Amino acid sequence: MKEIKNISRSRAQESSAAIERLYITMRHLFNRGFYKPMGVSGETLREALLSLRPEIYGSIAEEKVELNGLLYVIERLPIGIEECRYINLTSDEGYSKSHFQAIVPPKRRRNCYRIDDEQMNIEITRGRSDIYDILTHLTFIFIESHKIKDRVLIDEDGRLTRDWEKLEQVILQNKKLTLVEREKAISHVSNILGRTFAEVLDIYDSFATQQAPERFLHIIYWLGKLAIEEVVDNNKRTITFSPILRERLGHHIHGEIWANNIKKVLLKNKLIHRPIHVISANMHSVMNSLFATHVLKGKFKDQSDFVIYEELSKSSNNDLRSKAEEFAIKHGMISLPDTSGTNIDVQIFDTAKIDWNKSAFPNAKVEGEHPVIIVMDYAFGEQAYETIDELLKPYKDGQEKVLLNVESVSIMGKAGILEGGKGDIMIPSAHINEGTGDNYPFDNELSAEMFEGNEIPVFAGPMITVLGTSLQNKDLLKFFHESTWGVIGLEMEGAYYQKAIQSASKIRKSIPSNVKVRYAYYASDNPLETGSTLASGGLGTTGVKPTYLITIKILEQIFNIK
Repeated sequence: MKEIKNISRSRAQESSAAIERLYITMRHLFNRGFYKPMGVSGETLREALLSLRPEIYGSIAEEKVELNGLLYVIERLPIGIEECRYINLTSDEGYSKSHFQAIVPPKRRRNCYRIDDEQMNIEITRGRSDIYDILTHLTFIFIESHKIKDRVLIDEDGRLTRDWEKLEQVILQNKKLTLVEREKAISHVSNILGRTFAEVLDIYDSFATQQAPERFLHIIYWLGKLAIEEVVDNNKRTITFSPILRERLGHHIHGEIWANNIKKVLLKNKLIHRPIHVISANMHSVMNSLFATHVLKGKFKDQSDFVIYEELSKSSNNDLRSKAEEFAIKHGMISLPDTSGTNIDVQIFDTAKIDWNKSAFPNAKVEGEHPVIIVMDYAFGEQAYETIDELLKPYKDGQEKVLLNVESVSIMGKAGILEGGKGDIMIPSAHINEGTGDNYPFDNELSAEMFEGNEIPVFAGPMITVLGTSLQNKDLLKFFHESTWGVIGLEMEGAYYQKAIQSASKIRKSIPSNVKVRYAYYASDNPLETGSTLASGGLGTTGVKPTYLITIKILEQIFNIK
């Protein structure tokens, strides 16, 4: 038994060391300005990722090509990146003012621009975490591309297997396939990937778009083609970092513009001196929790509030969402779509304009000045520090410095859970920063007891703020969960939020020292369970109830409802 524990600890230590190597290497390559992922300069990244074997990348260390991991990554990278030999990471350098059309990945908010047949530019406006995320995903798909190359390249003279030649014929025809043609192509591709026909068939449509129903074949072909050319023609893929990006990174340029835009609106609407409550959430749960049940109760007679919230979450119900939004704007909501490059939209609620009898909180007890609620969309990793740090700074109005009366900061969002399953709720008591000894204990105004009786399991304890969700594996997570750390889950922003709040309230004194903090998360995945990782698919409506339960508890505290 002791030997098994030692093996487990040894793997956890290996994994921790691999993550450290990844980040040190990525910072070095960023400072250098360029590297070749499948050349000598990218070797350390590849070896570290293969040593780590993250859960989200499934069979990365095996000969067969990993399909779920590939889908997860492709959804977070721009369409067409598999064709590009040159990938250039840039700051916001004016491409939005050009003829280039922005390409936004389906599952990650970042602007990308296809410069020509061989080059893709990816805009980085959300800090280092965005760079780590992209480089990790690119390393994964390049490793997978060389697996394809190993299975189709017979020798270094460029002779290829019959399966590859058949796939190339299909791609060069560039036409919509009949069912028979598609299944023939899938048969050849399954041999190339080392997967069964059924496995490829099951995931095939998940890669498709309306414009490109055969996109899966296209992705496999181009990944393999560029990998073959790297070996046969020594034509290596290259990742570069623009000089402007290297110069700007870490200077809070986008965060400062974002925060000042909010403060200007507060000043213009005479809200800046009022009590302020900041909530990091999505752009629907606070608005809907306040107004949706009143607006839509006629349409959903005798239905529970959560049925209404589920209906609002469905993409087909734009009309219902528009009604709730129109009502909210008439009753004190100001919408601030992002123009700073942070990709963080904002809503401001002036509660003085809310008719409580036309809200879901008729028992609200607002004493003294009516509070102002600032709802900010989710930040990404280290970006959480940049945005909250700038938001909590005093606002300079001419010569005058205006201190914000921030009474509370509430953070809700999705996280990985280490005990329990999708849709469960986690209430952290501290955030531990992965890769360092930094830890941030705090008095959480939310508790597990507050959520009892809602048929959703609730877990309380420390949570780990990871450097990237795509870099976690079972050994490392088991260590954090089963050791004296007693970690209940993992997310990417908590420690950065708390670091900014502590420095603003305890050191800089720019907000009150007794500022209240609330943290709560609902589980998007359980990376310790095979088939329950982020790569296994989304939550569907499972996340609706915990999202609104958390939102309502936060609002009840702001409105003094016992």
